[in-house]
This record gives sequence, C-alpha cells and structure tokens, in this order.
Amino acid sequence: MDKTLCKGINCPIKEQCKRYTSPADATNQWYFTESPIKDGKCEMFWGDVADEIMEQLKSIMRVK
Repeated sequence: MDKTLCKGINCPIKEQCKRYTSPADATNQWYFTESPIKDGKCEMFWGDVADEIMEQLKSIMRVK
C-alpha cells in the first residue's frame, strides 16, 4: 500500500516514522503539503504498530 510521505520539517519523531524514513516512489509520490505535527503530536505517525495493523487488515482481506 502506498503511503503519503512527510518531509519531517520541525518534527521531533520523524526518525521513528515511516512516512519520513520510507523511500519515495521515483515516479509518483504523494507528500503532505505541511508537516502534520501539532503540539509535538502527530495523528499521521506511521510506526511499527501501524505496520502490524496493516498486516492484519491485509490478512483479513485475503480471507474474505
């Protein structure tokens, strides 16, 4: 699944976020226009927990 990536400007947690650390698609990549970080928190953070949830969703979709 494609992710909208983030440039991590002024983000203290960017090194743990896959929206910042994932490689960009060479031909077609979406980015947030502004860093989604607000008051040191980010609702768009994509870490290990989000990956686990995505894998569970993929598993469910294959079954049904």
